[in-house]
Amino acid sequence: MCELLGMNANVPTDIRFSFSGLIRRGGQTGHHRDGWGIAFYEGRGCRTFHDPQASCESELANLVKSHSVKSRNVICHIRKATHGRVCLENTHPFTRELWGRNWAFAHNGKLKGVKSWPLKFYHPIGTTDSEHAFCWVLDQVRKRHPVPPKSELTLRRLVRKLADEVSARGVFNFLLSDSRALYCYCSTELTWLTRRAPFGKARLIDTELTVDFSKETTPRDIVTVIATRPLTHDEPWQVMTRGTLVSFRGGLPVRC
Repeated sequence: MCELLGMNANVPTDIRFSFSGLIRRGGQTGHHRDGWGIAFYEGRGCRTFHDPQASCESELANLVKSHSVKSRNVICHIRKATHGRVCLENTHPFTRELWGRNWAFAHNGKLKGVKSWPLKFYHPIGTTDSEHAFCWVLDQVRKRHPVPPKSELTLRRLVRKLADEVSARGVFNFLLSDSRALYCYCSTELTWLTRRAPFGKARLIDTELTVDFSKETTPRDIVTVIATRPLTHDEPWQVMTRGTLVSFRGGLPVRC
């Protein structure tokens, strides 16, 4: 299946260290050769890059890795195709607009029969079960809340309920963001790590790269990284419980 990488922080933060580890898994240290993509939020805007080529061989991935793009919310995905051919339109993350916000979504897993679920407002461009599920979720959110709910708790609980419905159809690990928060749902496998003062060194598992975060951060920085599998050695990665949703805002978890 695919692998996910997300980041949520209280200040605009560079994702390149974690991204450098993930893209190695796209055909070098892992078999996820069927494309990759990344979405960076900049305020309400969303900058996206997609490539159906293996990330370890992608010139576009090297471009992203070599340029500092700082963001509070990032979603990244490397693909091992299970539904839909290898092509640009089937490459995650997928994006749609709701309530004047850019929503981005990436999924790891396989969903049986979800493409038969009816859609009203949002429709897939590609042929993946992932994009269909994303469109269905946003359809349901839009149906229940034509305007944004006043309470963020209301939205979190609705996303959790919808995620549970979809996950009954198979494996539904996903990252979802509306530019304000990052929603992370664990169907089978997802881990996360929060870095905050006092910062130390971290060493990637998939490539010989070490960063001393005490030299790259300020004492008030809080950064959470979410990944399918841990990306670094000797850091306290937390394994999410199956069937749970955790949302992150300002670099910290907010549970439903």
